Amino acid sequence: MLFVQVCFICSVLFVAWSMSALLTKTGHGMIVEGHPDHEIWGRRLMASVPENETEEKNCSAPAIHEFPDDFFTNDERKSGAIMLHIVAALYMFLALAITCDEYFVTSLEKICEKLDLSEDVAGATFMAAGSSAPELFASVIGVFITHGDVGVGTIVGSAVFNILCIIGVCGIFAGQVVMLTWWAVFRDSFYYILAVVALIAVSYYIFLLMNSFKPSKAYSRGSVVMVDEIMNASPSKFRFPEAGLRVMVTSHFGPKTRLRMASRLIITEVQLAVAANGVETQVIDGKVEIENGNVPEDKPSEVEENDTISPFHIPRGIGSKLKWLMSWPLLLLLFFTVPNCAKPRWEKYFMLSFILSTVWIAVFSYFMVWMVTIIGYTLGIPDVIMGITFLAAGTSVPDCIASLIVARQGLGDMAVSNTIGSNVFDILVGLGVPWAMQTMCVSYGSVVMINSRGLLYSVVLLLGSVALTVLGIHLNKWRLDLKLGVYVLVLYAVFLCFSIMIEYNVFTFVNLPMCMEE
Repeated sequence: MLFVQVCFICSVLFVAWSMSALLTKTGHGMIVEGHPDHEIWGRRLMASVPENETEEKNCSAPAIHEFPDDFFTNDERKSGAIMLHIVAALYMFLALAITCDEYFVTSLEKICEKLDLSEDVAGATFMAAGSSAPELFASVIGVFITHGDVGVGTIVGSAVFNILCIIGVCGIFAGQVVMLTWWAVFRDSFYYILAVVALIAVSYYIFLLMNSFKPSKAYSRGSVVMVDEIMNASPSKFRFPEAGLRVMVTSHFGPKTRLRMASRLIITEVQLAVAANGVETQVIDGKVEIENGNVPEDKPSEVEENDTISPFHIPRGIGSKLKWLMSWPLLLLLFFTVPNCAKPRWEKYFMLSFILSTVWIAVFSYFMVWMVTIIGYTLGIPDVIMGITFLAAGTSVPDCIASLIVARQGLGDMAVSNTIGSNVFDILVGLGVPWAMQTMCVSYGSVVMINSRGLLYSVVLLLGSVALTVLGIHLNKWRLDLKLGVYVLVLYAVFLCFSIMIEYNVFTFVNLPMCMEE
């Protein structure tokens, strides 16, 4: 699946670049070289300066200057060096996925255990933070470092990607018609709409200030019943890791936690079922080898749990070996710098694991946003568009694959609940925390600047996408199938096209062009 994820992320970047090039040729370019007459943009625009005076500006300063100087010049990047930055950005996506899934979330689980938090509180707080850490740090970098729209664009783009693209992929590739529970979809959508409306109101208020200056969430139980049926068909005695998976797919945990644990549980159950049905097996190196994978014997859980992230254990299969080889530098770095508290000997160092994994997430997020900013600057794509497209896809595609695994097993409620419910945290916390830190702690009474007024239109489109998705599910008689998948994917393509055209001032003036160095 790694190759599929890379191809999809690159295709989203290609669509953004193609539309940007097309709009530039039709006279809607967002690049200004030198100092041409600003009257071509239809009005005289003023920008405030520190001395309380005003100066005329015909372009906005690019965020690339907020980062260290690149090793390549802009001409060298346009001549082919930009491919190195694209590869680096993709590698940062992989680094974030490994750090979050294998270290950060594990440390959060241990913190919840030590604090004796109830399962619902843990799922709504720490587990939600673990699954949305990349988007949160991208938003923090956008507020405190780039002072631009890349963070907001990532949150909005990730929300649209989750609600449209993930549901579309599940509908098309699930291989079956999956029935959904109407009440669960309606309830999750209602809370999500409240979050989007709050974002619209806050964004509008921010724009007004800029002009003057110039709930507890319930989860679906339908999917849990289906998982319980799988559990009842399994042997009654489980090892501790297997029992932990079954506990974490209950409705007390957050949707993303349930989704990931269910996908792991499904893979294990399928392997056990195949072995129980008499599939030809053979014992190799102390493990039972079957056609579709390995069924591990009763060995210490420490070895089993950490083989997939160990830089010293080569997995089986060509695809797994290739992924392990590409991830080996990351695995080695994290192995020696972050204690894996999933191991009994490092369990008491869970706070150190939490702190160090947070540091690495911040570092990887910084390099990720840096590379994406350089890519956007070189290709002439505004930061907000890079956030809505490339960054959003890169941080959300792993969850898309996990949702697809669950949907293929008929757990439609869990897949849809994840796509809708996880966005509430992204919007309310992913944007609320850095905005509150900036306006209340760093600079009390200040205003967070949103450069592009087109983001307000994109958030309105986000609200419309939720309504159209729920309407489509209702008209499709609450079935997740090929027809619904194609429908929501078309909506995602329409959203991308309209968002890009809005940012390029096709319909009305919302955004200054980006200053390009000569």
